[in-house]
Amino acid sequence: MVSWPPFLFPKVKKPAAPQVLEVAHGGTVYRVAVRRNKAARRLILKVRSDSGEPVLTLPPRTTLATATDFLSRHTGWLAERVRRLPERIAFEPGAVIPLRGVEHRIVHVPALRGGVVVSPPAGAGETGTIAVHAPEGHLARRLLDFLKAEARRDLSAAVAVHARSLGVTVSRLTVKDTKSRWGSCAASGALAFSWRLILAPPFVLEYLAAHEVAHRREMNHSPRYWAEVARAFPAYEAAESWLTRHGARLHRYGPAGARPDAR
Repeated sequence: MVSWPPFLFPKVKKPAAPQVLEVAHGGTVYRVAVRRNKAARRLILKVRSDSGEPVLTLPPRTTLATATDFLSRHTGWLAERVRRLPERIAFEPGAVIPLRGVEHRIVHVPALRGGVVVSPPAGAGETGTIAVHAPEGHLARRLLDFLKAEARRDLSAAVAVHARSLGVTVSRLTVKDTKSRWGSCAASGALAFSWRLILAPPFVLEYLAAHEVAHRREMNHSPRYWAEVARAFPAYEAAESWLTRHGARLHRYGPAGARPDAR
């Protein structure tokens, strides 16, 4: 038998498994993801509005025993926050979703061709329809692709208008499904937005376009920056107010089981 020196086969360190703590309240068990943050100075418990995931943030040296004790003293708060989360609405036949702020009912047309056809409401108080032509099992993906394309179209038009008004350029525009940001602006001039803005009223999407384009003049949130936003979109405060009240609810819609992007 031939043996080889152990140093020829270095051990590969496996990545640490994500830490999860379980706590029970009222007969329900909650799985809480544990994250360590070097900048954290105290324990912070949140329930993500986009995914419904409970997350506990710990300072670097906090032990899991301390975290467990903290959770045991806040299970009532956690249960209430989870209870108050808006109901998830999957992309499936019969579901009602907003498109540019107007409610539409999803209709499945089991055909290979035809794409997605939108019919506006017939009158006040009525619901429009979004007819999705797709084979069985492909409705959610085809609808998501359609919504992303519509978001890109509206955002591209709005960004072009605001870029001209502020005298700046934009290098690239991408549409994602972000967890915590509606939009972002890189130093290179690349802009990224959440596709979910197509679900909101048009003035909200217009505002987010102006918000990110204004960063091409001021990469901060100083008074000078907000002056640029106001110059491009004077009604920005109304849009900010809408997002504060209703923005979290936009995360309730999507393909069953889908998760937002990491960024």
